[in-house]
Amino acid sequence: MFENETKQQAVKTILESVKEYYKKFMIKTEYKEGDRISYASRVFDEREMMNLVDASLEFWLTSGRYTEQFEKQLAEYLKVPFCSLVNSGSSANLVAFMALTSPLLNERAIKRGDEVITVACGFPTTVTPILNFGAIPVFVDVTIPQYNIDVTKLESALSSKTKAVMLAHTLGNPFDLQAVKNFCDKHNLWLIEDNCDALGSKYTIDGKEMYTGTVGDIGTSSFYPPHHMTMGEGGAVYTSNPLLHKIIRSFRDWGRDCICASGKDNCCGHRFDKQYGQLPLGYDHKYVYSHFGYNLKATDLQAAIGCAQLEKFPSFVEKRRYNWQYLYNGLKGLQTKLILPEPAENSKPSWFGFLITCKEDGLKQQLIKKLEENKIQTRALFAGNLIKHPCFDSIRNTDAYRVSGTLEITDRIMNNTFWIGVYPGMTDVMLNKMIKTIEENV
Repeated sequence: MFENETKQQAVKTILESVKEYYKKFMIKTEYKEGDRISYASRVFDEREMMNLVDASLEFWLTSGRYTEQFEKQLAEYLKVPFCSLVNSGSSANLVAFMALTSPLLNERAIKRGDEVITVACGFPTTVTPILNFGAIPVFVDVTIPQYNIDVTKLESALSSKTKAVMLAHTLGNPFDLQAVKNFCDKHNLWLIEDNCDALGSKYTIDGKEMYTGTVGDIGTSSFYPPHHMTMGEGGAVYTSNPLLHKIIRSFRDWGRDCICASGKDNCCGHRFDKQYGQLPLGYDHKYVYSHFGYNLKATDLQAAIGCAQLEKFPSFVEKRRYNWQYLYNGLKGLQTKLILPEPAENSKPSWFGFLITCKEDGLKQQLIKKLEENKIQTRALFAGNLIKHPCFDSIRNTDAYRVSGTLEITDRIMNNTFWIGVYPGMTDVMLNKMIKTIEENV
């Protein structure tokens, strides 16, 4: 008892020192003219640092109590029953897609050669798992100013091989979930929502307001530093389907059949008395594998940061909305030269960035040059048109992928669109600097 009390007091003393360290050395100074305005940045305080140190003192290192806490709290926030923490948003997309290849899904399992409808205007890791598995991405064009899939082209993209739709909500702006969900339901297709840039966005579907990522069969998130909340590295996969949850956990945890958490044994009570596959009767269930899986778990150090970030998360979302609207109001007088973004109908976005499409060819290059010279970071809409990148050189003009219709708007975005940030650490002074610089250079 005495030893335990002494340990607790030591931990308390260390954490108080961390708190003081943050206040003395880590609080950022106010933005001043000439400072760099990043498109995104971490927003944190002493709580994240204290949680991180607390987790490090336990030295459990792999998934543990903070992981369980984070999974529970994120699931509660999203109003879904199941959430699995992984080590990145890219891993989240990998696990989400691979879950749909499980033999446990019988005839609905995605097989090599099956097709998955997606877009080329986005981040590559929405598409990479499809290609790596040997399924065929079918690329459909997008729209401006929502920058999401053109749902009028879904039916023409459909074939007898189509098994799923896998799409991202672009920079926090939801795609037309009502139309996409109706299409998937009509044709018995899986729907994966890449929610990595949209955590906290809401969409009203069938009269019910839901968080994006929870409408489809599986949703994914990323906690890389620029994202809506951070763990440094990290991601999550969530679902309301208990079978998909079981499969997700298996693919995340080496492909194993066992459901025991790290450090726990025989939760099912049948570790040594069942027969699996062609293994001998009673083979140790902890080492039975039902899938060709991976180890994509996050550490408790990451989860500890995430738990503190979740406490602040609703305020992050509101500040992103405020900053986006501030930029929109400041730039709306320039719409003879610029196309400003618009939220999807029936949505309440949790914005990741502010997209701008230049109406004149060449204006994008002129604008981003001036913005960068004024220390204002800009970003392209990720790949622009993914199939034009070098990673496609080895499969170009093969049947490894298919384009449905044309990608005319995708190419326009590649050539004429960029975005600036709206992260919660931005101040009105920073936003005004961004507006003024654009006004002076269009």
